[in-house]
Amino acid sequence: MEFWKYQGAGNDFIMVDQRSRQWLRRENTEQIAALCDRRFGIGADGLILLEQHADYDFEMIYFNADGRESTMCGNGGRCIAAFAYDRGILRNNNHYRFLAIDGAHEAFVLSPDDPDQQNLAGQGFYHVDLKMQDVGNIQQEDAVFILNTGSPHYVRFVDDTAQLDMRSEGRSVRYSDRFKKEGINVNFVAVLPGERLKIRTYERGVEDETLACGTGVTAAALACAVFNKMECPEDGVSVEALGGDLKVRYKPGARAGEFTDIWLKGPAKRVFSGNIDPAQPLTLRF
Repeated sequence: MEFWKYQGAGNDFIMVDQRSRQWLRRENTEQIAALCDRRFGIGADGLILLEQHADYDFEMIYFNADGRESTMCGNGGRCIAAFAYDRGILRNNNHYRFLAIDGAHEAFVLSPDDPDQQNLAGQGFYHVDLKMQDVGNIQQEDAVFILNTGSPHYVRFVDDTAQLDMRSEGRSVRYSDRFKKEGINVNFVAVLPGERLKIRTYERGVEDETLACGTGVTAAALACAVFNKMECPEDGVSVEALGGDLKVRYKPGARAGEFTDIWLKGPAKRVFSGNIDPAQPLTLRF
């Protein structure tokens, strides 16, 4: 099986092109988990299948590192758009329409040789803008917000994220009585000067802190819009994750706490590619 590894702000994914051959199925949970294993497999936060779809440029099927198909992944959505571009799926102005588990998405890919991306030229990066689903029904409990940006998120505003034990803090929320059945992604967010945010995220399915989370970054920006009554800057809200900076642009909806025209913006990069027997990592477990 040929695979490609991509990352967006340190959020890394195994990509498999299944348009001409089906290597993996949804029920192959153990194989997918083994491929994502950082010691016995390729290693990644998740695995994404690129598949044909009659009504879209392609379909994105996303699995968490535990091998289970999961809800929408924002950085994964940006990375699969870059992957589609690299695989020769060319559309007008590199504008893609694809289907994911939460519905249709749009993405724009600016290649490294684009005049607007000279700062990325030679580094193997693409700048990818991904349109997210509209968001509403945001629950607020003091400085804590619960919302769904394609995946469910818990957002807590704190003074400083640097000293947090994210594995412990994240697990305490994710496995609390309220959330343990379905799971939830846990984000701690600090508001910095200049309308910037700093975020750390514990992801369900990975069951650990990740260097970035696209739906979490989106959730943080929207929660901050409610929490601080912050208007969206023209070029978007800057969010600093451990693995790099992302931006979120949005418009307020018709009712308070609703948001539309939401875009997640940032870099995506191909890391490496190779071939592997998808069953091989399992043989390394004695």
